[in-house]
Amino acid sequence: MGKTYERIDGRLRTFIEAQPMFFTATAPLAGDGTINLSPKGLRGSFAVLDELTVAYLDFAGSNAETVAHLRENGRITLMWCAFTGPPNIVRVHGRGEPVFRDDPRWPELLGHFPDIDPGPHGLRAIVVVHAELIRDTCGYAVPLMTYEADRDLHGRRFAREDDASLSAYFAGKDHVATSIDGLPGLPLPLPLPPTPAR
Repeated sequence: MGKTYERIDGRLRTFIEAQPMFFTATAPLAGDGTINLSPKGLRGSFAVLDELTVAYLDFAGSNAETVAHLRENGRITLMWCAFTGPPNIVRVHGRGEPVFRDDPRWPELLGHFPDIDPGPHGLRAIVVVHAELIRDTCGYAVPLMTYEADRDLHGRRFAREDDASLSAYFAGKDHVATSIDGLPGLPLPLPLPPTPAR
């Protein structure tokens, strides 16, 4: 029923890139820690960087569990489901890291997302994931659903913010600078992108 892949290419890559939504799962090392599962959307905010590396844009939100878990231990699983067409579920298990805006890799990584304007969404980080295990399964029980469009609410909400007000917004949230379990989350105030060389 399931198959293991050595790389993300061909039909597998085509499937992943066509999905309007995926999920991320992370957890702290502590046995009693809080497991996190997050849906991710907005077309253009996910990219396959190479056959074993993917990345997605981490936008403003009310918590930063994924960022905190990745900073502590790097473990992450990404999952895509076919809600239309032939049934399929793909999981990429790997090691991830949040690349913050002051990282020298930031400009190059941002170039992998030409189809989305990150400005209105309060971009906090780019999460880069190096695949260690790539598998698919049947997905027979996943329901058929129709994709209509991305919601515009996120962009409309955070387009009103600049770096200072966004940092203040995050500082006012309980689980952005630290996770639910008290792990370091998003660095605040927000790191500033590197100044372009002249």
